[in-house]
Amino acid sequence: MRTLFCDIETFSPVQLAKAGVYPYCEHPDFDLLLFSYSVDGGPVEIVDLANGQSMPDEVLAALVDPDVVKWAHNAAFERVCLSAWLHRHHSELLGDGFLDPRQWRCTMVWSAYLGLPMSLDAIAAVLKLDVQKDSAGRKLIKQFCTPATPSVLNGGKHRNPPSADPTGWAHFIDYNRRDVEVEQAIHDRLACFPMPESEWDTYALDQRINDAGILLDHTLVDNAVAVDEHHRNASLARAQKLTGLDNPNSPIQLKQWLASRGCVLESLAKTEVDVALDTATGAVKEVLELRGDLAKSSVKKYQAMQNVAGADDRARGLIQFYGAGRTGRFAGRLVQVQNLPRNYLPDLDQARTLVRVGDLDALELLYESVPDTLSQLIRTAFIPSTGHRFIVADFSAIEARVIAWLAGETTTLQAFREGKDLYCETASRMFGVPVEKHGVNGELRQKGKIAVLACGYGGSVGALKAMGALNMGLAEHELKPIVDAWRQANPHIVQLWADVEEAAIAAISSRQPIRLRNLRFSVESGILFIELPSGRRLAYVQPRLGENRWGGTSITYTGTTTVRRWGQLETYGGKLVENIVQAIARDLLVTGMHAVAKAGHRIVMHVHDEIVIDEPENSGFTVADACELMSTLPAWAKGLPLDADGYECAYYRKD
Repeated sequence: MRTLFCDIETFSPVQLAKAGVYPYCEHPDFDLLLFSYSVDGGPVEIVDLANGQSMPDEVLAALVDPDVVKWAHNAAFERVCLSAWLHRHHSELLGDGFLDPRQWRCTMVWSAYLGLPMSLDAIAAVLKLDVQKDSAGRKLIKQFCTPATPSVLNGGKHRNPPSADPTGWAHFIDYNRRDVEVEQAIHDRLACFPMPESEWDTYALDQRINDAGILLDHTLVDNAVAVDEHHRNASLARAQKLTGLDNPNSPIQLKQWLASRGCVLESLAKTEVDVALDTATGAVKEVLELRGDLAKSSVKKYQAMQNVAGADDRARGLIQFYGAGRTGRFAGRLVQVQNLPRNYLPDLDQARTLVRVGDLDALELLYESVPDTLSQLIRTAFIPSTGHRFIVADFSAIEARVIAWLAGETTTLQAFREGKDLYCETASRMFGVPVEKHGVNGELRQKGKIAVLACGYGGSVGALKAMGALNMGLAEHELKPIVDAWRQANPHIVQLWADVEEAAIAAISSRQPIRLRNLRFSVESGILFIELPSGRRLAYVQPRLGENRWGGTSITYTGTTTVRRWGQLETYGGKLVENIVQAIARDLLVTGMHAVAKAGHRIVMHVHDEIVIDEPENSGFTVADACELMSTLPAWAKGLPLDADGYECAYYRKD
């Protein structure tokens, strides 16, 4: 036996979508119902565990055999669930921990690598496979895999056994078998486009990070939820008293009340309320402030943390490998760590202590907004293991470095080599004053960063606005000169947009490979591939050439749209450059992660271009050591001035 394709059906009272797979299978009532498998591509066999069948010895041995490659769709689910099941029923095979992710392969990940959808049914449909996923599965999963209302058929219990609906159970067995058949068909169809072994190595590292999880401060989390509830109730009661309304949260009722007092608003959107607050007085002002407080959702992430916390208070499964299918970047799941609110409170420790003890009175007295304070403390709910500390290492201006390197923008590259901060330099030119990170006029650095990021991929005035330029003190008339000045100062980047677009068009039209510097464009079997310097490839399915709204050549391809449907998308030089730059930045992050892990340090989380290391307090490992490992330069990135910065902390925060 060399390969084992498998799919499982399970039961647990835990909501999978809210808690993730780790708490799902940690619950005492978790159960494995069906196990479908195929050995070495042979016929699919079914083990009906719910009806008392036993797992074959050869399958049990295969699950822990390093020489057998285990295949599944969304393999993380199968691997973690089977780990829990083995702990309970075959501890002689797996005493603790999780099945080794190095032995697993995932058709979902492979599909994402090739620019295809991630769901099994969508992949099968797009590939037009002879075998398609059974559409009846959703109803059957609800019937057998989730808690049920007690009835005569299920013996008054909170779950439906097979005997409650023998016909439905027979269909469920067929559904389970079909999933393995679809997995096999996907595997065979994609065989011509293998995912690099280096990516499977990274997938294994990603799974180990998810398996380790990150510790949560449950006291802070629980009290943050309680404090928010008490504060919201008090704010609502005060708004009711001021307005006389039964429901001051009702936009219709509140707008009518405000209008009766001379404050006419089209909507209660934050921007419009903020404008009204500039002139409001008395009860109207207080009501608008209360409205702002009540509208803020400051505890959803805390509640998500409560859902995902395991018995050991660790949150697992927060990172999605290849979550951004176009670039291969990681995405957040469950708590959504990729979009955590920033913290800027100068007395973060004090605020955190007050929330941990649930002192709402002190919070209301000392801080302007309780919801905003709670929001800023979300990051701090992630804490090191006992006797450990966090070391956080973050790439410095990684995208700006990569695009300058790709384009050969020598002036910018030299500035980086001399240790200058590009965002500070940009902000200094924009505002005509010296700007230093964490120093003089340091608050302007973010504006410089926005200008760099907005303009780097062909963006103009609209991109600056989208990134909040007007809200950060820039005037409308300043925006176009900023764009023009940036483009004049970065001619090689501007040329890169045109060159990349031209190369993609040439590859699509000629069906011949096109080399552009250290990039390679080719069309193979209806997929446009852009090979990165690392050897990894970006995929654009069914590329086509057409005419854009300005009369020029447009590039279209099919992919997952913003409404999560498979449809036509349009791209252009600047957008392709953005994909390439972000993908290279991701590859550099992965190189750094492997270096840190190989050196024996445990990564418990990573967010964008930043890694979080859970390090023993007295290990001697320093921030400088972490940054050096993080900045490991692969051979393919010769000449790229990579740099990282970092800090040490007793809880996760933004430096």
